[in-house]
Amino acid sequence: MKRLTDPDALLLQGAADPTRLAILRQLSSGATVCACDFTACCEVAQPTVSHHLKVLRESGWVASERRASNVYYTLRPAAVARFQELAGQLGSVLALPLPATRSLPVIQPLA
Repeated sequence: MKRLTDPDALLLQGAADPTRLAILRQLSSGATVCACDFTACCEVAQPTVSHHLKVLRESGWVASERRASNVYYTLRPAAVARFQELAGQLGSVLALPLPATRSLPVIQPLA
């Protein structure tokens, strides 16, 4: 399988998982969160949380900082801005007028 190198594709792929979305939602408040605190929001075991945090870090969504034996995570504003930019580009495509469709006649039931 070919490894993704497009940073936009990596960013989108990084968020494309229910557990990772839950982590991103928790970080969206702007708080710095310890890795050990994600198990409550995600309802998965710590090794699974660690895996998802690694994916989010590699895709550019989060920054991490080690403090003693704990690792704390924050949402990267640049990733959020790029995601909003990508969503805006897609939204402008979807906002284009749709081609006119032919309406079908309404068939009235016989009385």
